[in-house]
Amino acid sequence: MIVLALCAVLGLGSLAWAVQRRGDHQEMDHVVIEDDPGVSHVHGLGIDPADGTLYAATHFGLFRIPEKGQATRVADRFQDTMGFTVTGPNRFLGSGHPDFEDKELLREGHDPHLGLIQSTDAGRTWKELSLLGEADFHALAAAHGMVYGYNATDGEFMVSPDGKTWDRRSKVTLVSFAVDPDDPEHIIATTEGGPVTSTDGGRDWQPLSGPALAYLSWEEDGGLWGVGPDGGIYRSTDKGTTWEHQGNLPGPPEALLVRGSVLHAAVSEEGIFRSTDGGRSWQLRYRDPISE
Repeated sequence: MIVLALCAVLGLGSLAWAVQRRGDHQEMDHVVIEDDPGVSHVHGLGIDPADGTLYAATHFGLFRIPEKGQATRVADRFQDTMGFTVTGPNRFLGSGHPDFEDKELLREGHDPHLGLIQSTDAGRTWKELSLLGEADFHALAAAHGMVYGYNATDGEFMVSPDGKTWDRRSKVTLVSFAVDPDDPEHIIATTEGGPVTSTDGGRDWQPLSGPALAYLSWEEDGGLWGVGPDGGIYRSTDKGTTWEHQGNLPGPPEALLVRGSVLHAAVSEEGIFRSTDGGRSWQLRYRDPISE
């Protein structure tokens, strides 16, 4: 792949590829789907506490991932859900771009950005909360009664108390971020240049020593987890000050989710994997038959 080769020459590796991949939605208006691409280009993972179902938000729709059998596309929708997080039973927040067949935004004169959207029925229907046509959140988090988002359209880190009004706190180029479950002002994020940290809610950022990381997941009792662009899994029990290498994924990551003692990770062109021993070993959780 030309992008991968170029990234290798530049020394940016898979992390630069991940950033490029997250920007490839710009070509979506020119894509015609003749065959269902299935669960591919995963942007986010989430577990619905209503029934424990694993969801994968992808470039081509939101999917329910079963323990066995074929994944189910939610509502037969091809919505490109870039930012995605589960906030409660059947309650999701998302962002990204509309279904290929949904031209309503374009007819109304909007850019094809969904802003912040919410579902209260596990992704079957969505409603706009704010910033329709303006924001494309590539990363979202709900913590401390607030919504945190990284808007990739203009590189703004933003925080909202209600999902409708926003405090635009800084301009920064991020890949992902995680909010300290004990401190609403403490945020750790990943960038092409390495991890960064903020102690004032995302207004200012400082470099953070440690391994190169692509995606993060912060658990209340399980510490802060990160995955590197090469698939290396790391854990920090001191809020990002030091990191311990735990294991390795079988390829470049696309998303990371840690809930309790279970880790889930999407791996490019390989599928979704699960670890129950702290990232030391990984078992295939789901691979779409379409990609085999």
